[in-house]
Amino acid sequence: MIIREAIILAGGFGTRLKDVVSDVPKVMAPVNERPFLEYLLDYLDSNDFNHVVLSVGYKNEIIRKHFGNKYKSVKIDYAIEDKPLGTGGGIKKAFEYIRGYSALVLNGDTMFRIDMNRIFEFHFSKRSMISIALRELDRVDRYGTVTLDENHRIIGFEEKGKQTGPGLINGGIYLIDKKFFLTKDFPDRFSIEKDCFEKMYNFFPFYGLVCKQYFLDIGIPEDYQRAQDEFKEFVY
Repeated sequence: MIIREAIILAGGFGTRLKDVVSDVPKVMAPVNERPFLEYLLDYLDSNDFNHVVLSVGYKNEIIRKHFGNKYKSVKIDYAIEDKPLGTGGGIKKAFEYIRGYSALVLNGDTMFRIDMNRIFEFHFSKRSMISIALRELDRVDRYGTVTLDENHRIIGFEEKGKQTGPGLINGGIYLIDKKFFLTKDFPDRFSIEKDCFEKMYNFFPFYGLVCKQYFLDIGIPEDYQRAQDEFKEFVY
C-alpha cells in the first residue's frame, strides 16, 4: 500500500531560534529566502504525496496566507489549535482530516529525506500501528535515544542527556495508522513522544527503521545556519 497523505507539525514557537528568527512560526523560518516549510512540501510533492494536513497554532495566519489550500500538486488542509495541544494532540486532531487508513507524520523543524517506499514496505511487513524513522548519529547529546531488538521492535527510550556518543535517535518522522487513536482514550492535549511512545511501547508493537539519508534539525541557531548552505542542493 502506498501512502499519499501526510501531517506536518507546524505549530512550533521557535523559542530557541528567537535570536535569529522572530515574529513567525518556526516552520516559516527563512532558508535562502524561502520558508523552511516549502522545502518539506517540495520533498513530499516529489514523492507523490497529494494531501497534507498542517497542524498549526502560533501565528497560523502567516502560514495560511502564504500557502493557501494548495502547494504545487499538494492539497493543504489546516488543523488549527486554539490552544497548544502538544505533539500528540496536534496529530490526533489532524487525523480528522485524513481520508485514508494511515498517514506519514513529520516534525516541522526537521529535514529527514528518508526513502518513502522503504518505510511503507517496512511498516506493512511488520503490521505495525506506528513505525518511527530512526537516525544513527555520532553524538546523541541533544536527543533522546531509542533501542531496538533484533526484529526492529522498539524496546526502550532514553531521555535526552542520558547517553553520549553514538546512538539511534527518533528522526521525527512517523508512519501512523489512524485506528491507533481508537486504542485508548487519549486526551485532547498530550505529547506523542512522552505520553505515547515512551509509555506504550511495552503494550503495543512499535517498530523503528534505521534510515541513513540526509538529516538536519533546525531547532538550534547553529543548525539553522547550516541549512542556509546545505539546502541549496534541494532544487525542484
